Amino acid sequence: MSWDAKDVALLTKLWTVGQSAEQIARRLGYSRNAVCAKLTRLGLKRGHKPPTAKPQIRPVPKRIPALAACASPVAKKVSRKVSAGKPKEFTKRQLYAMLAEAVRNTS
Repeated sequence: MSWDAKDVALLTKLWTVGQSAEQIARRLGYSRNAVCAKLTRLGLKRGHKPPTAKPQIRPVPKRIPALAACASPVAKKVSRKVSAGKPKEFTKRQLYAMLAEAVRNTS
């Protein structure tokens, strides 16, 4: 279905009056998406609402720390330090045994 000049004129009139795309679509017999696409092609946009006369700036409420909500305190902290020592070295026999065990577990 193509747009004729009469429909385009009515579309622009209804849009400037303030009707929604859905209302215009129902009245003209097009889908809402077709009306939105035509409005975009015509370059018609809704103006933004003017700001209020005296906008109020509200303070951000203070948050309670997350730890305060815990029922019981943590007894001790656990350190997760990685030791910087040498990695454990394995003999050939140990490596072959680990490999054989891994093969048994995969089949």
